[in-house]
This record gives sequence, C-alpha cells and structure tokens, in this order.
Amino acid sequence: MFRICFTCICVWVGLATSHAEENISKVIDVKAINVKVTYVYDGDTVKLRPITSNDSKDEFKLRLTGIDAPERNQSYGLKSRRALLKLCKGENVIASVQISGIDKYQRSLGKLECNGVDASHYLAERGLAWFYAQYSNDTTIENAAKNARKLTLGLWADEQPISPWEWRHQHLHH
Repeated sequence: MFRICFTCICVWVGLATSHAEENISKVIDVKAINVKVTYVYDGDTVKLRPITSNDSKDEFKLRLTGIDAPERNQSYGLKSRRALLKLCKGENVIASVQISGIDKYQRSLGKLECNGVDASHYLAERGLAWFYAQYSNDTTIENAAKNARKLTLGLWADEQPISPWEWRHQHLHH
C-alpha cells in the first residue's frame, strides 16, 4: 500500500513540477512517516524503508534538503557520512521523513529527523555540509552553517574548502 501511495505522489509531483527541481519543495507537503535508515550513501543521501514494511522493495532513496554534503571522495566526505550514520542508523533510532518532492535523479527530497534531530541541521552546525542556498530558504540551517564557518568547524577548518557543487564540476567523471 505504501508503494502505491508513494508512487502516486511521485508521479503527481513529477507532473506538477515539469521537472523543475528548484520548485519541487513548494509543490507538495506530505506528513511525516516513520522510517528505518537502511543505508547511508553519503552525508546527504540515505536509503529508507517505512517501519511498517520488512520488504526491501519498499525502500527508497532520500536526498536531504537544505544541505549539500561533501562527496565521499572529497575532503570531509567520509566524516560527513559517518556523522549521519552515527545520528540515524541503528536499532534504537526513531527516524521520520517528510517528503517534499523528487529530484532529477528520481530520489525523494525531504527532511529527515533521527531521534528528534533534524539531520540537515545536525550536519550543517558541525561544519560537515554546506547550506544549499540554491534550493533552500531554511534560515535555521543557513544560520547553523554560518556559525560553523565562523567557528571554523569541520570542513571550514580547511584554508580553502571546495563546495560539493564545485568539486562535482571539477570531477565530471564522478
């Protein structure tokens, strides 16, 4: 049942946005569902499964909104991934997601909370992700990232940190 509802929502979002990624988060507001984090790809992408299901066919990828974390092969990429693993993966973790759309790679976009902590904010305040101003207007995450930069936390300790979007552009084969 979840898959049918989720698929309908994704199709509706895809039609309503005409694949305009920057408008996706404004199109749909789905209430939060409880999930289990089954895999962490990097600091801003996870695989989730609704807690009501034990079927791996119900798993889906989620791209966290509000941030852009370093890629795995980039400086601080593994630290960002490990921080998200620590926050969100485990038997005692209660996670919920509020899906706001889908991106051009067919990943769900949304807000992930683990034990009541917003994962995007958690990474931004530790200097393990950039605020993604191009696609977000969340001032809480923006301020957390600014504060981390001011305190030279995480990736801000580097003299010239490279944003993930610049790094991806430089490593097109990635």
